[in-house]
Amino acid sequence: MLKGGGPSRLKVPNTVKWLIVLTSFSAIGYGYLVTAITAYLPEMGVSSSDIGLIIGASGLAMIFCAIPFGILSDRIGRKWILIIGLVGVPAAMFLCTFSLDPTYFLAASIIAGIAEGALLSTWNAMIADQTTVDNRDLAFSLSFIVNGSFYGIGLALPFLFPYIQDSTGMSSAQVHSGAFLVLGFITAISPITLLWLLRDYRDKPKGSKVRRGSLLKERSKKTLVRFSINNTLIGLGAGLIIPLVPTWFFLRYGIPDSTTGPLLALSSLSIAFAAIFSSRLAQRFGQVKGIVLTQGLSTIFMVAIPLMPGAALAGAMFLIRSALMNMAGPIFDSYLMGIIDKDDRGLASAINSIVWRVPNSVTTFIGGSLLAAGYLSLPFYLAALVYIIAIAAFFINFRNIRPYEEDAPSSPPPG
Repeated sequence: MLKGGGPSRLKVPNTVKWLIVLTSFSAIGYGYLVTAITAYLPEMGVSSSDIGLIIGASGLAMIFCAIPFGILSDRIGRKWILIIGLVGVPAAMFLCTFSLDPTYFLAASIIAGIAEGALLSTWNAMIADQTTVDNRDLAFSLSFIVNGSFYGIGLALPFLFPYIQDSTGMSSAQVHSGAFLVLGFITAISPITLLWLLRDYRDKPKGSKVRRGSLLKERSKKTLVRFSINNTLIGLGAGLIIPLVPTWFFLRYGIPDSTTGPLLALSSLSIAFAAIFSSRLAQRFGQVKGIVLTQGLSTIFMVAIPLMPGAALAGAMFLIRSALMNMAGPIFDSYLMGIIDKDDRGLASAINSIVWRVPNSVTTFIGGSLLAAGYLSLPFYLAALVYIIAIAAFFINFRNIRPYEEDAPSSPPPG
């Protein structure tokens, strides 16, 4: 149940809303980069194992950077680290305009991974710092809706490419490179506008001291250890097939990125639509039960994907699976920020992302190798098995743990 305090406590602060909207321009670039790597490169003859390697490199870059960024986020503030991360996105976009050679995509993927490390160590913590237990689920749901929609736009862009080629006479390579150039400028909107939005923003109140000693408080350590069990397993299972779904559709049905891009976009939009109901789900069943319910149902539909007799039905199962699995996303982030000490949120976000990404990066390469060897169904079944173990572990570890309710924004946001 939501606590009292008046209707205003249930509203997302205006600065948080603007933070979400302005940052979402970067999501367009991320979406298009994912489509280009996983759907366009196979059309160019790049093997699925090499694609898995490119995706994995991004994860490794994030892993090496997230912890230092998370420590700095908690010690000196989150604002500049967030902006640094946003600058990396247009840098990756512009790099891909020079060539569609896989080496350039590998470099861009690494840059995007570094940027992701900065974003993951600041984003959730920054939202949590400016919200309370009462409105935090709403804020994270709004973040998923807006970013999911913009991410979907990036994923869907290749749908327009055949029409652009027909009307202009440009080659496929020229259209793809041109899209990266345009997106370089679009994604630059995020860091530029946030410099203005956060011009008077202070992470730490005046006179506050930098904390020394242990990187995490004891209470946060114990919570993160248990939370990491679930996230490690989810990352392990997801990496086997989820980043490679466009590659799977190409290998199974010969579908190009002009089709799988829009499919991924619909998936992203379904995630955004599902996020609308996530806060209601948390209120009705509680955060832990809501997460377990949606993740469990999503696993059933993931197993169904390779069993479908055609691409259309397989795509439908994928969309339902994505909506259900990611309906838990806003609740998951909000729940973690609520059970972690406020001074540890940046580092906790970084660690939580790392324990998901490390196994995810490893198993993406394994999943790509399985697809290259012709085992097109096995990655789905292995992923489902790992998911079941992860969901059970999460429920056992957190069924009786509630978020702290003393939270309030430590310093009023600007504007």
